[in-house]
Amino acid sequence: MADKTPRNNAHCTLPDDPEQSTYRFIIVAAKRARQLQGGARPVLPTSSKKPTVIAMEEVRRGLVKYELTGPLVHHHELPPDPTA
Repeated sequence: MADKTPRNNAHCTLPDDPEQSTYRFIIVAAKRARQLQGGARPVLPTSSKKPTVIAMEEVRRGLVKYELTGPLVHHHELPPDPTA
């Protein structure tokens, strides 16, 4: 059997930042990949031709700006007990 060198799977890793949602990372990277497929130019010089790999790296490095929209989830406190 031939010895294989280990592959660098850095492009497959998700950010470790606890402030960053994994779901948000995936959504932003997917939208950026769609832009790249549609003809947008990559921000990073890359040897990869795969839009998803390019998009994930751009998002991981913070080069893709996005805005949070939609309703925010608020934690509701219980109303004060009138008998207390």
